[in-house]
Amino acid sequence: MKADIAGRVRALADYVIETGGTVRAAGARFGVSKSTVHKDLTERLEALDRAAWQQVQAVLEKNKAERHLRGGAATKEKYLRVNSE
Repeated sequence: MKADIAGRVRALADYVIETGGTVRAAGARFGVSKSTVHKDLTERLEALDRAAWQQVQAVLEKNKAERHLRGGAATKEKYLRVNSE
């Protein structure tokens, strides 16, 4: 694996572990696509650092379990804004 890719993978992993951020948020922060972030965190990280990979997997599972709640909250906020204007 190229050094620049390995560095990006480690930076993404650190970001997700520290912030509990989503794949989308990590992609926006590092200027890469969601697909790249997902591949980096689920495939490439496992080969680089198994312990970090396990921590990231826990965060990703938590985010996956909560995504329907976030979506509902975002929709509620949208309609509250629209109706208050």
